[in-house]
This record gives sequence, C-alpha cells and structure tokens, in this order.
Amino acid sequence: MANTDILSIQLYTLRSLGDLDRVLDVVKQAGYGHVELIGSHLEDAENVRAKLDAHGLKVSSSHVSLAALRERLDLVVRACHTLGFAQLFMPAVPPEQRQGDAPFWHALGRELGQLAERLRDQGITFGYHNHHWELSPKQESKTALELIFEAAEGTPLAWQVDVAWLVRGGADPKRWMERYRDRIVSAHVKDIAPPGQNEDQDGWADVGAGVLDWRDLWQAARAAGARWMVVEHDKPADPAGTARASYAFISRMGA
Repeated sequence: MANTDILSIQLYTLRSLGDLDRVLDVVKQAGYGHVELIGSHLEDAENVRAKLDAHGLKVSSSHVSLAALRERLDLVVRACHTLGFAQLFMPAVPPEQRQGDAPFWHALGRELGQLAERLRDQGITFGYHNHHWELSPKQESKTALELIFEAAEGTPLAWQVDVAWLVRGGADPKRWMERYRDRIVSAHVKDIAPPGQNEDQDGWADVGAGVLDWRDLWQAARAAGARWMVVEHDKPADPAGTARASYAFISRMGA
C-alpha cells in the first residue's frame, strides 16, 4: 500500500467549488490529511489556519507567485510559520514570459536561487514547479529548466517535479528525476487521459485512470527525494470525484 501520510492535494484542483470550508470538507471526506495551498491563502493565514484546524487538516506546502515573493516576502514567511509548513514553490511565470529567451531563464534561476537562500534562513525550503514550456530549447539544446538550475547552482533551490507535465513536454520523467534528484523535495501526482479522451478536461485524468504508470512513477519520485506527493488535476469535470478517486487509487496501489 502507498504511504498516505505523505500524500497531499493541491487545492487548485478544487477551486471551482468556491468556499474554502466546502473545499476542505471534500478534502477531508476523500481521506486526505494534508493540503497544498495556493498563493491567495497566504494572504489570510490566520483565518485559513482556523478553518484547517476545524477540519483536522494540515498543510504540506504552498504555491506562491513571484510577484508576492518580490513584494511581500515578509508576509509570505509569516504565513508559512502561521500555517506550520516548510515547503514553498513558485508555480509558473506569467503567460507572456513563458517563451522567454535564454537570458530570461538564466536571470530567473539566479533570482530564485537567491530567494531560496533567504528563505532557507527562515527554515523554509523554496523551489520551482515545472510545466511543459520549460522544456523548450533556449540555448542550443539546453532547455529553460536546465538554464534555471544551472543559474541557481550552489544555492538550495529545490524542485517540485510535476511528472505529468514532463511527459506532456516529451521528456522522460524518470531520467529527469534521476538527473536532478539533489533538488527534488516534492512531486505532483496527476494523470494524462488516453488520446482523444477528456478533452473537456484538457486531456487530464484522475490519478490511476490515465496512461501513466503511477505505481512505478511513485517509487521513482520517492527514490529521487520527494518528501510530499501532491495530487493535482488542472481542470477536473468533477473536482470532488477526482479527489476521491485519486485518493482511493493511491491508497490501494502497491508503492
């Protein structure tokens, strides 16, 4: 059986449910004990903490925008401490920057590395979360993701590996996880629907209902250093059903 003590769910998956109390009801009923927050939750940490406590839930980690890190770093740090978690990830650059050139990605890597050093001093592990656009070559064959990590060399910048987005980008996830195992501290657990299916969900699937071999990938992510395994679905047709089905599959799979 998979260890559900290290399992969390990214609340972005349940965003369409609206009210946070309703979201947390669904999370708890599905079986999860931990959640991964989105950046807006950090703006009201005391209230969010009270709601989590009322539902018997804890925080594994959170996403946070680069803008918030630049403009309100003290608030972000206080929220991490208030909510009792120590893994923080920058999930994406704005859409208009995703086709940036090599110098852009190098500069981003340097900035993220510097932020990781500052946050380490506050007891917080800080990392980057990938999608597929960082796998585009930017400097000969070198990808944006490689340029980020190259520029952050010597810093504690971590990586939350989104395995399914690596696959969407045409990469071998196990090869990438092995290569950057010194940076991996978390993994997003999501699935890809068979070709032609779930088009209304942008081709994503509940974990275990898609084409990825999560029994194998779970082991690979854990071996590469992932402390938390975080369920996510970017556009579920039935968010509560996705939460339940993904937890049920993971809880009974051998890992």
